[in-house]
Amino acid sequence: MKNCIFCKIIVGEIKTDFIYQDEQVVAFKDLHPIAPIHILIISKKHISFISDIVEKDKDLMGQMILVAKKIADDFDLSTNGYKLLFRVKKYGGQEIDHIHLHLIGGAPLYEDIHALPEKKL
Repeated sequence: MKNCIFCKIIVGEIKTDFIYQDEQVVAFKDLHPIAPIHILIISKKHISFISDIVEKDKDLMGQMILVAKKIADDFDLSTNGYKLLFRVKKYGGQEIDHIHLHLIGGAPLYEDIHALPEKKL
C-alpha cells in the first residue's frame, strides 16, 4: 500500500532499526512505548485488519506469534511474563491500518476494567 507507514518501513523508505526480520515479518521498537519493552511485530504482507485475514494467512499469523516468543526470550521476558496484543479497527484502538502484534513487557502490566464506560443496553 502506497501510503501505509508500515509498508514504507518494510521497504526501507522510512529507516528503522529492526530487532528481527525474516521473509514474512519485521520487528522494531514502538516509537510510543507503554512499557519498558514495547516491540511491534509487523507482517510484510499488507493486511489492513485482523478481520481481513483468510485461511491462507494462518502460517503468517503463526509466524508473528513465534517471532514474538523468540523476541520475548531474547529480552528475558519469559520468566516474569509479557503481553501480546492485536488491536483491531477503531474501537479496538488500532491506529495504523496494517496488522501488527504488540509485544509488551518489562514491568507488571494491568488493565483497569473499572475505567471502561458503562455499557448501555
